[in-house]
This record gives sequence, C-alpha cells and structure tokens, in this order.
Amino acid sequence: MLKVVAFMKQVAEELRMGGNFGTAHVYRSSINAIIAYHGEGDFSFDEVTPDGLKGFEVHLRGRGCSWNTVSTYLRTFRAVYNRAVNSRMVIYTPHLFRSVYTGTRADHKRALCDEDMKKVFTKLPQSSAVPSAIRCAQDLFVLMFLLRGLPFVDLAYLRKSDLRDNVITYRRRKTGRPLSVTLTPEAMALLKKYMNHDPHSPYLFPLLKSGEGTKEAYREYQLALRSFNQQLTLLGEILGLNDRLSSYTARHTWATTAYYCEIHPGIISEAMGHSSITVTETYLKPFRSKKIDEANKQVLDFVKRSILAPFLMIFFISFSIASRSSRENGGQSKS
Repeated sequence: MLKVVAFMKQVAEELRMGGNFGTAHVYRSSINAIIAYHGEGDFSFDEVTPDGLKGFEVHLRGRGCSWNTVSTYLRTFRAVYNRAVNSRMVIYTPHLFRSVYTGTRADHKRALCDEDMKKVFTKLPQSSAVPSAIRCAQDLFVLMFLLRGLPFVDLAYLRKSDLRDNVITYRRRKTGRPLSVTLTPEAMALLKKYMNHDPHSPYLFPLLKSGEGTKEAYREYQLALRSFNQQLTLLGEILGLNDRLSSYTARHTWATTAYYCEIHPGIISEAMGHSSITVTETYLKPFRSKKIDEANKQVLDFVKRSILAPFLMIFFISFSIASRSSRENGGQSKS
C-alpha cells in the first residue's frame, strides 16, 4: 500500500531537485500539518476518507489557520492524491475532497484606497531622515505597479535578455505563462535607475547573484523579499497609510484600479498572467460589493431625479394647498 507521508516527501524532494523551492516548501509545510493531525505513524491512501479529511480541516481551523491556509494544505494533499491516481498506484475514489474547503477567499483587502495611492505615488521629500533603502522600495513598488502589478518574484528573476527596446517579455514564475509588457516612459526611467550594471550578471536587477534554479538563488530571493517588505512597512508608517503596504499590494491595486476603469475581468486576467479568470475574480471579490452599492446608489439617484421628483413635487404642492386651505377654514371659523 502506498503511504501518504512517504509519497509526499518523495514529491517534495523531486520539486526541490527541479528548482521549485517555493512549491517544495509548501509541500513540506503540508506534510508537517498532516503529521501533527494524524501522528508520527504513516498511513496509506486507502485509509483516506471524506470524514478523515473533514477532521483534518476542523483540526487546522482549531489551530487558528485561515481558510486560505486550510485550502493550501488540502489542495496540496489533493494534488499528491491525483498524482498517485494518475500513476496508477492508488484506486480513484470519487468525490473524496468534496466536503472540504479547497477554494480561495479574499478575506483581506490588499489594494490601496485612492488616498493612500496618492501618498505612495508622491515622491518623498529630499531628506537625510529617509533612508535610501526606503526610497528604493518606494520606487520599485511604483515600477511593479507600472508593469501591470508585476510580482516581486518575477521582478527578481527578470533577465537582461528579457528586455528588448521598451518591451519586457518573460514567463511568470508561478504559472509559466508568457507575458509581454510595454514600458511607459515613467517605467523606463525607474528601470534604468535601478537596473543591474554588473556585466557578468544575467539578471536585470541586482537582487540575485546565484544561478537561476539553485537553492542559493531561492534563498537570495527570500532575503530580498523579506527586506523589501520590511522597507515597505516603514514606508507605510512614514506616509501614514491606512493599510499595511506589502509586495503584493501593487498587484492587487493594479487589478482593482483596472476593474474600476471598467476593464473586463478577462482582459485583467490576461494582463496579469493568471492561470484562469477565477483567480482574477478572487482578487476583485472584496471590491464587487462596494461597486454594487455604488451601482445601487446610481439607480436610486436616477429614480429620485427622473421618476420620484415629479411625484414628490405634486405631493408637495397638494400638501401645501391642503395646509393653506385648512388654515383659511380655521380662520373663518374663528371669525
């Protein structure tokens, strides 16, 4: 019988050897969560049941995991199960994961409001009190926004060969989808300001040193990301932002801004290199209620102006006449 934990460890190691360090890390975290729930002893795929998976879900929620974290672990479990089924090492069980949550919830708003956007896009005053690292973080954040919400991981791994004239052509690290972005003059100015001038480095920006696909390069990326987010947090404090600033805020803000500009979600999905429009809709979900409320207000305002206004005017005139008549009759009675 094929054992779950042993097989997951094997898949995680294959991912690591293939240079997919981020995905391998998710698999290892999922393995640890499964062991914490099931215990140290391994178990076979034949022992996995809908009730057992539901118990795992309840266990994760009881540990304080968010629904998105729960979904990540369960989707990883399902991916390993599907791999075992496709390899004909396990017999397929229909609807095994039907009763557990494997979706994505947009629990937190990560896009900037208009007021915060103005602050972030306004250049900091020249002052020795503001460290250069924070200024650099602000510029890179703006550049990522100008590049259609480019994720930091894609920015870090961009190669000099990806840039041709004013067009960057690359593949998304997460989905592998090819994308081309035409740089505006503002984006080109920021790119030239921070681009890598080391003739021996293949990278467009000086964020990585080791060869692509190596464990060292992944570590360098993680360190660069952590530092970038730390500087963005400090930037947010300096600017007095309402919400926390992070590397993904630029991406969510671009998507939401495009949505408010009436750009179709299908176009937004293509522009961002999402694997499907469903992912894009997850980004936009927190803002749809607000837009629906705005649409409802527009409808009500129209009704008030075009339909109710004449009716209210007639009602007001009738009421005024009735009131005046009542006063006059009252006056005649007194006399």
